[in-house]
Amino acid sequence: MVGNLPNLLTLARILLLPFFVATLIYNQYQYALIIFITASVTDILDGFIARVTNQITDFGKILDPVADKFFLVTSFILMSNMGLIPTWLAIMVISKDLIVVTGSVILYFVTHKLNIKPSILGKASSASQFFLVGLVLLQSNFPETVPVPAPVFSLVAVFTALAGFHYVYKGLKIANSENS
Repeated sequence: MVGNLPNLLTLARILLLPFFVATLIYNQYQYALIIFITASVTDILDGFIARVTNQITDFGKILDPVADKFFLVTSFILMSNMGLIPTWLAIMVISKDLIVVTGSVILYFVTHKLNIKPSILGKASSASQFFLVGLVLLQSNFPETVPVPAPVFSLVAVFTALAGFHYVYKGLKIANSENS
């Protein structure tokens, strides 16, 4: 069922995005942090509830990562534009997502199967990106007490690059097996 509670929570996360954007644009970092925490909680809850109540749907399997990507890409674009995240890192994160989405679309046309299975590296990449966005928001609200150490940016870059290479490798492997 498309309208189950986990999917509604995911949709709510997507609907929070314009408010999150507005709070960032108008430098209302305290509200941005509250919305970010709310979105993070809905992300945790939707997956937990879907598994516990056996309400996992094909719609939810697609919508949940799309909601995550919307939130992350938007965050990285805005935060890099505002000087809160290095531009090179935003380019890397967005490029990886564009490559993965484009590859998935190509694979769909080649295989006629929608094969969206997150890898452990993909999950680590997304988790590190969410962690960084949260840390930047905390630092924006509490600049004297919450620093963003430079190595965190590098760690996010490493996870992002590894996940990107891994997804490309998996995609090529699937494409090669289809052509055999």
